[in-house]
Amino acid sequence: MNLLFKILGYVFAVLFTVGAVLQYNDPDSLNWIIIYGVAALISLLFALDKIGYIVPMILGILSFIGFLYLYPSDFQGFDLNDGDIVTVELGREAFGLLIISIVLLVFAFRSKRSL
Repeated sequence: MNLLFKILGYVFAVLFTVGAVLQYNDPDSLNWIIIYGVAALISLLFALDKIGYIVPMILGILSFIGFLYLYPSDFQGFDLNDGDIVTVELGREAFGLLIISIVLLVFAFRSKRSL
């Protein structure tokens, strides 16, 4: 595996772990801790070259579907001063899933290419 992708795997493992830890005060924290925790684990396994392309591909697609499902029809930004707190929170959660989706799909395509 290319050194750049190995480093990206480790970087996103750390970033997603930090994201999971920061969810402790969220009303639905357990869901998001699990989501970010799984993304961190997949990123670590990718960096260690211990995972194929199927799992990141499926989870990347599911994350993208989650993004489409959560994305608010009246997106008002990420700052609480930008609009309704519920809409802002949904936007934040949706874009978190979009980031996870993009990262996992890149890892999946890179793993598939390495076969």
